[in-house]
Amino acid sequence: MRAFPSSFLLAAAVALQGCSPSGPVDGATAFQKCASCHAVGPNAHGGFGPQLNGLFGRRAGTTPDYAYSDAMKRSDIVWNDATLAAFLRDPHQVVPGTRMRFWGIGNEREIAALLAHLRTFQDVR
Repeated sequence: MRAFPSSFLLAAAVALQGCSPSGPVDGATAFQKCASCHAVGPNAHGGFGPQLNGLFGRRAGTTPDYAYSDAMKRSDIVWNDATLAAFLRDPHQVVPGTRMRFWGIGNEREIAALLAHLRTFQDVR
């Protein structure tokens, strides 16, 4: 049996904690799976998906720099913690006919971290 140095075992344990369903989740890291389609920050604009600055309290399908699906425009959703969390869990269940090509997030801690991260861009225009 091979012996590993204690510093290696400590580093491995810390790395695995971040991947654990019960370990901490960083919102910026969680956003990386969104960043291929969505942007946040001072230079954010719609592209493959809408920009997400000032998302909370905004009616779905209303940013002027993105062409939303008819389903999203008709959804009557106003984004808040509950509506966004439900959408992140299962976008196609919440808005049938959405163009968003994403299967959803099943980890509640990841969703909470992502919501907290998006809130840091609430006042960015």
